[in-house]
Amino acid sequence: MSGGAGRAAGTGGTGGGAQDRALGVDGLSGGAEGRALGAGALSGGAGRSPGTGGVSGEAGPAPGTGGAPGGERPSVLGVLGVVGLGAVGCALVRRAALAGYDVVVLDPHPDAAARLDGLVQDTAPTGRLRLTDDWAAFAPADVVVEAVPERREAKTEVLRALDRVCPPATVLATTASALSLTDLATACGRPGRVVGLHLALPSAEVAEVGRTVVADAKAVERVRDLARDLGLVPVTVGDRAGLVSASLLFGYLNHAVALYDQGVVARDDIDAAMRYGCGLPLGPLELLDVIGADTACDVLAALADRLDEPSLQPARRLRHMALAGLLGRKTGRGFYDYPAPPAGAGTDAGPDALRPPPVTRAGVVGTGTMAAGIAEVLARNGITTLLVGRSDERAKSAWEAVAASTGRAVRRGRMTEAEQSALLDRLEPGSDLGRLAGCDLVVEAVAEDLAVKKPLFARLGALCGPDTLLATTTSSLPVIECGLASGRPRDVVGLHFFNPAPVMKLVEVIPSLETAPHHLAAARELCRRIGKHPVQCLDRPGFVVNALLFPYLNGAVRLAESHYASADAIDQVMKGGCGFPLGPFELLDVIGLDVSLSIQQVLHTADRRPASAPAPLLGHLVAAGRVGRKAGAGFRVYG
Repeated sequence: MSGGAGRAAGTGGTGGGAQDRALGVDGLSGGAEGRALGAGALSGGAGRSPGTGGVSGEAGPAPGTGGAPGGERPSVLGVLGVVGLGAVGCALVRRAALAGYDVVVLDPHPDAAARLDGLVQDTAPTGRLRLTDDWAAFAPADVVVEAVPERREAKTEVLRALDRVCPPATVLATTASALSLTDLATACGRPGRVVGLHLALPSAEVAEVGRTVVADAKAVERVRDLARDLGLVPVTVGDRAGLVSASLLFGYLNHAVALYDQGVVARDDIDAAMRYGCGLPLGPLELLDVIGADTACDVLAALADRLDEPSLQPARRLRHMALAGLLGRKTGRGFYDYPAPPAGAGTDAGPDALRPPPVTRAGVVGTGTMAAGIAEVLARNGITTLLVGRSDERAKSAWEAVAASTGRAVRRGRMTEAEQSALLDRLEPGSDLGRLAGCDLVVEAVAEDLAVKKPLFARLGALCGPDTLLATTTSSLPVIECGLASGRPRDVVGLHFFNPAPVMKLVEVIPSLETAPHHLAAARELCRRIGKHPVQCLDRPGFVVNALLFPYLNGAVRLAESHYASADAIDQVMKGGCGFPLGPFELLDVIGLDVSLSIQQVLHTADRRPASAPAPLLGHLVAAGRVGRKAGAGFRVYG
């Protein structure tokens, strides 16, 4: 029963304490020795759940935050029991008290009373809070939520203890996400009255209500009602490993740790890549510090076991951090040190001491959306830019796209007419590649196909000056192949801009094994000059953002095609539960299903794992021409 220092604390995938002592029913009855439920196993942050401002914030004020008019206390909604004051336990208790529940809490941690007081010290709860060490105190509650660590032995002991003291009609809710709800329900002796209630994060606005095949319909509806009372949006899901949020979120987080551990990308850069490249409120390592390394290890181990997926075994660094007690915000140290905020400037890995001459004249080859966007960014920052297309007409069309984009900026007050005029004067469209010979920088932005890119680099390598930096905007193809095709691989680097280039701050900078240090320094310096955040990474499939993003998107498609949850439900959970700005299906339709399929195929070719194979549904939609917003239909139909 006792866990090692690396076994998780916290609840349902979020928080716990710095220690992990045994969770035994005897200790839960309140002995002074402070055994089980463990002082650390149930503890969250000091007085409040960690990271409450970090992901999506509170879901608006919970009902009842203003108290009763005239100082009279309104009638409460009922009695709610909560076992465990980890991060999610604290979040549930606070919401319940503000909503008007009388909340009975059991947690033997020495500072449980202080933590309970801190939950509502800045508000006026309409319900009462009561800390107990007696299981019988839960008898009046019609719902009791267990919020203990994601370990089967811990949760079953709590549920069995509750079964012994609660009337048969009491509903027992579990915050489990990776463990089998059916197994927990049958193990406790009242399978029909056990229902899942999972918050992906303490700040979640959505609650996943887990329904087993043996759950009583009225019990499920009671938990849905509870979620609504707490100001949460309930999404009912079946008993599947990880439900929706954990099954998509933790694989992505574990993959990020593995990339960091392998030296693919620096710590700050991997977080900056996902914030600036995908618009996420927190990078994956920052988010793991909110969740806790111990909790993440528990959830990942349970998912790996239930899904028989080795890639979900906790990454080496994550295991070692949990063993060392480097759990994140709740212990003051994790991937970052706290209370000081994570550094946001990125890690300057690279030979930036070599200051190359500034780029004064650049060329962009291509006439698509990305090419026009990059040309606009360069010209806006004082660089004369040649926009080269396959024909004068196509180049002129790209120039007009820049004119339209900057015109919108003028109308919105983000640019003056004089600035727009100067920008367009610096932008020279045409079809003659020979004009690129005098450029300091040439950026290739043509189709994502080596059969197209390699012949172009062969021509650029022959006609450009010996000091010209050649860059490819590939999002997933090997930079080294473009370099070798040019005949001068030392002069070639990857500059992966994100769409729309004028808006998105991130640029992935990818040196190949042959890229010269001074060219790498020039590429990083250029990014900073044009107002972008450079993130340097290895020349590997997907680089950083796509290597993390597209397996997550592919997993969401697989989840939908298995009929476990609808696209709408999955989007709702990932936005409301995890704080993502877009759900996976919304994002796929924006990116383009054809582009997404191509990138996932590249990733699968690299590792050949069955789990990385593109979801069949993605291929079927592409074959049918439903490639997303640009075609008017993808996973959804657009007007």
